[in-house]
Amino acid sequence: MRNKLLYLFTCFFCAVLVFESCSNELELNYQRYYVNGKGLYEKNCQNCHGANGEGLNKLYPSLTDTVFLSKNRNSLACMIKNGLNGDVKVNGITYNSAMPGNAELADIDVAQIIVYITNSFGNKQGFYDQKQVAVDVKGCD
Repeated sequence: MRNKLLYLFTCFFCAVLVFESCSNELELNYQRYYVNGKGLYEKNCQNCHGANGEGLNKLYPSLTDTVFLSKNRNSLACMIKNGLNGDVKVNGITYNSAMPGNAELADIDVAQIIVYITNSFGNKQGFYDQKQVAVDVKGCD
């Protein structure tokens, strides 16, 4: 009986360690992506979308619409890489200004920007991996 309890305790302890190390790695990656994404956002996106994601009047949409960002999360990589033309409705406002693409950005850069914008300005959408960028970009129209 004592050996069974010791075995169960050891298994439980090992499971907790594995879970914690995975959680810590994910949290570290999230933090790295977020910090790097902030710098990339400032360099590539802030001029139009604003320092606080507020956009620019009716020219460029804000990034504060959590619903828009969550509904279009799998399209964000395409928008960043390829740009956007045509009407887009954000926060109930229709915008028709062309957004230039940033095709030169690596998948990791795009993922970091997405982590930053989807977890700033009132958004809390969690981690987005660079592998997901590759998948999403393959599906671009």
